[in-house]
Amino acid sequence: MKKLIILFLSFGLTSYVFGQENKIPELNKKIVHYVKSVIGTQVDRGECWDLANQALKRNHAKWDGEYVYGNPIDPKKDEVLPGDLIQFKNVKVTYRVGNTFYKETMAHHTAIVYKVLAHGKYEIAHQNTGFSGRKVGVSSLDLSTVTKGKLFFYRPVADR
Repeated sequence: MKKLIILFLSFGLTSYVFGQENKIPELNKKIVHYVKSVIGTQVDRGECWDLANQALKRNHAKWDGEYVYGNPIDPKKDEVLPGDLIQFKNVKVTYRVGNTFYKETMAHHTAIVYKVLAHGKYEIAHQNTGFSGRKVGVSSLDLSTVTKGKLFFYRPVADR
């Protein structure tokens, strides 16, 4: 009987994961695939913007060449997906791990959503950071820890 229950639970979880996978646009999947291929390496000069530039350029996505990376999305109303891009402007993040408080600031920064962990909680890929230097690394972002500034989310759009 235990095997049957585990099989049922596993099937339910697999169906949920596959259901989520089907929601991700093909262009977003290509961007995540590119990001995965460069983790631990430096993209171009190692600026945060360079990762977004190459991910979009290599996958024939259109954008303004500055800091608008596709169609704006609202993370409060719209579902954020892996492969979406985030532009940080004067952002301050404050969080606690155990008994230690951390503060991070991102005056002007760009990242790509690598994984969605839950609503408002993501793994983001970026470079030119304190933890990974000029190489692409992955870190967590919990929107509930943002205490200042603005984040702009974008869904990439194919250049047709």
